[in-house]
Amino acid sequence: MIAIIDYGAGNLFSVKNALEYIQLPYLITNQAEDLQQADALILPGVGAFPYAMKMLNQTGLVDVILEQVKNKPLLGICLGMQMLFEESHEFECCRGLGLISGTVDGIQTSYKIPHMGWNQLHLSQPENPLLHGISEQDCVYFVHSYMAYTDNNNVAACCDYGITIPALVNRGNVYGAQFHPEKSGEVGLQILRNFGGLIK
Repeated sequence: MIAIIDYGAGNLFSVKNALEYIQLPYLITNQAEDLQQADALILPGVGAFPYAMKMLNQTGLVDVILEQVKNKPLLGICLGMQMLFEESHEFECCRGLGLISGTVDGIQTSYKIPHMGWNQLHLSQPENPLLHGISEQDCVYFVHSYMAYTDNNNVAACCDYGITIPALVNRGNVYGAQFHPEKSGEVGLQILRNFGGLIK
């Protein structure tokens, strides 16, 4: 069972619908015991980083998440991916979960902001388990104005938007998708299936 973490700042229902479609059992929850009993975790997120971290901290689940990812997979989606990093400079300096080294800041590009719509994936680590069945230049759907600045070793796939943007990051059991797999058609559904395949 996958626990979708409900902390008041996540796009829960499109994720729920995608998991239902690919027949992965899930539970939407803000209870520590559910996270402890789950086989995997998903951290969705929409809006601004400081507000989302404030809401997540208010749930009291941060320590539970940090403990659970030691032995089970976690997928952060969009803002949920950004929250995996050490800190963000969106509006103010704000600490993240610190599960992946790096910071979050504005996209420095001459292209239109936000980065919104379909973009091609470039596979930095095609052997990554979340990329099984995914091909170079498959397209996924993005909506964001901020991005992760992190070591290339943490980047499994990226995209070009006048700057190289980490699209899929990974460190140990922790995965993050800057794009929305639940809104990315069959490619996104395959990535979610692959995440479900990580459950032992």
